[in-house]
Order: sequence, then C-alpha cells, then structure tokens
Amino acid sequence: MEKVVVLVDVQNVYYTTRQVFKRNFDYNRFWSRVTANRQVVKAIAYATDRGDQKQHEFQNILRAIGFEVKLKPFIQRFDGSAKGDWDVGIVIDALEYSKETDVVALVSGDGDFDLLVDKLRKENGNDVEVYGVAQLTSASLVKAANQFIPIEKDLLLN
Repeated sequence: MEKVVVLVDVQNVYYTTRQVFKRNFDYNRFWSRVTANRQVVKAIAYATDRGDQKQHEFQNILRAIGFEVKLKPFIQRFDGSAKGDWDVGIVIDALEYSKETDVVALVSGDGDFDLLVDKLRKENGNDVEVYGVAQLTSASLVKAANQFIPIEKDLLLN
C-alpha cells in the first residue's frame, strides 16, 4: 500500500476557489480521493488564526476529517496589508515527512513550491501530486509535479 503525506495550504485553496468558482473547497471529498487505497503518514492543514468562532469550527472539522491543523496568528500591518504565510513551515514538514512516504500530495498553486517539488522528486524519489485551481496555479509548479490534479467542481462544495 502506498504511503502518503498530505499538505494543504488552506489560505491558498480558500482564496483561489473563491476567486474562480465562488465556492469552497470540499475537504471531505478531497480526503476520500487523496487517501483512497493509501496509508496516511501525516496530513497537515496550514491556516491562519484570526480568533473568530466560525474559523474555530472550520478547524475542528478539519481535525475530525483527519488533519493536524497548524495555526499562525493573522498579522495585520499598519499599512493595511496582512501576513499569515506558511510556506517555510510547509517546506520543512514536506522535507521531514517525505522520508517516510511514497507520495507527497500538496494542495497549493503557489509557484514558490516548485523548487521543493523538484527536490522531493529528484533527491527523495517521491511522487508529488499537486492539487490547485488550474487558472491560478503556477506553470512552474505544474511542470515540477509528477501529476497536477485541477481543483474543479467535483472537489467543491455545492
């Protein structure tokens, strides 16, 4: 049985699915697909914490599905911009858990991950699946992956 580690960039998937489809990502359907006939080594959802009740309920849903939820505080800058980036954390966990797994499933369209994906494939021998909204996923990330799975209506809530 294949072993898989699942890493979800929650902010990226939230904003890209909302922008293109005006709908939310269906974590239950995704979980069923990505874990089918596989042993889950680790599954992590990376999110920002604004401290509101609706967000805590969502995080509990993710935990119930099977994800470990890692949170960073949402930082509002003086100029009005915001920060809540998990890129480095995702890279560290991918490198750590990839040693124990055959497949790394990454949910993000962020092109910054293309170097990570390339390293996981070439140096660790992992198969890397990238899930992202096609119109907003970096071409370099798609190219680096063994397989790109577009997030479309079948992975969205109605």
